[in-house]
Amino acid sequence: MAELWQASAAVIAARVRSRETSAREECEAAIARMQAVNPAINAVVDETAEAALAEADAVDAKLARGEEPGPLAGVPCTVKINIDYAGRPTTNGLKLQKDLTAPEDSPIVSNLRAAGGVVIGRTNTPAFSLRWFARNSLHGTTLNPHDRTLTPGGSSGGAGSAVAAGIGAVAHGTDIAGSIRYPAYACGVHGLRPTLGRVPAANLSGADRSIGAQLTAVSGPLARTIDDLRISLAAMSAEDLRDPWRMPAPLTGPAVPRRVALCLAPDGMKVDPEVTEALKGAAAALSDAGWEVDEIAPPSIAEAQRINIALWMLDFSVNGTPKLAPEGDPDAIFCAAQMMKIAEGSDPVKALQDRIPLLRAWQMFLEDWPVLLCPMSGEAPFENNSDVRSEADFARIYAAQMTQVGLPALGLPALSVSTGRPGRPMGVQLVGRKFREDVLLEAGAAIEAAHPPIRPVDPFAAG
Repeated sequence: MAELWQASAAVIAARVRSRETSAREECEAAIARMQAVNPAINAVVDETAEAALAEADAVDAKLARGEEPGPLAGVPCTVKINIDYAGRPTTNGLKLQKDLTAPEDSPIVSNLRAAGGVVIGRTNTPAFSLRWFARNSLHGTTLNPHDRTLTPGGSSGGAGSAVAAGIGAVAHGTDIAGSIRYPAYACGVHGLRPTLGRVPAANLSGADRSIGAQLTAVSGPLARTIDDLRISLAAMSAEDLRDPWRMPAPLTGPAVPRRVALCLAPDGMKVDPEVTEALKGAAAALSDAGWEVDEIAPPSIAEAQRINIALWMLDFSVNGTPKLAPEGDPDAIFCAAQMMKIAEGSDPVKALQDRIPLLRAWQMFLEDWPVLLCPMSGEAPFENNSDVRSEADFARIYAAQMTQVGLPALGLPALSVSTGRPGRPMGVQLVGRKFREDVLLEAGAAIEAAHPPIRPVDPFAAG
């Protein structure tokens, strides 16, 4: 018989609503799973078990009164340590912020709770949420439950590791350069980067971010099923006036042509054969599901990468660079130096100007091809912490991540769909029109259906 914690968010919510189980029972099972496996992977660095049980009891009390508990009724969730959770420190992986106590919940936490979600813990991130790996001097290293030698991804590496190992059915992540999509890819789950403005976010524990991050950074869900992404996106997207960027866009829209542009190597990027094989398999699954798939090159993603790194490093120079030396995290110091070198000579004002014709070209392209299928990364998941071995290793990794780094500059939604197997994560990326996450999720479901269901893994069971 399956354990309670193994179920999807949709199944858990249905069980709780029908009184087959209680929210407390679901929460207790999730906490037990967290406490059993988290010591091996260090995905959750701040357990919130006591508060979670109170949240679960509140869901059960609503049901007892005949009230609507919300779409995530009793679903155990995790949130990233870089967003505000009232009364607890918003560390962002920094010793400097270990006492930076949040005065109130972020919109993400508020919305998850309002939807009936139960937050059982907060997940790890690299210092400054800067890398595609998840190690920092405050909370330590997060490991990939499939294989301890592989990165769990970053910066939402704790989120990817947690949901892959069955610590919660849904995880929250943030994404400014792949930080939802890459952990999903590396940990063998699915991850959705929503359209800029879809999910409200605000951290009142610190200063607001500069225009670069305001235009590129988003929050979104990671989960083991595409349906759970759909449910959790709806929950996270509820209105919150604390975020002036939030747009009241509907979650579904009119029918679009079922056409997919397949690009195996955008802008001529180097792509490993294993990645190409995954893309061709996903294209076949879409074709079998009735989508028209053709090999078509999109507008430049490399140009979007250039723009995004200029905007991201503008934000980092204001909110990160002054803290590098006092924090003293060697990984952050090394990676920031490499990124600043890449961005050297960039003019952020010119980058904002260059962004407009590129956005125009992408909007016109997506009008004809509502979905782009392209690499999530040019390589299979990297060896853990290999970015800090040398400048050459960092340069190779940065080049492989071009399709992740570039797309946030466009504000478009993107979906990481797992196509791998336990012990060997792999996946593909889908990109779509603004506020048409529903189309991406439909296409993602077609790819998902062609693969075995994703089950929570016991850490390092594959060896």
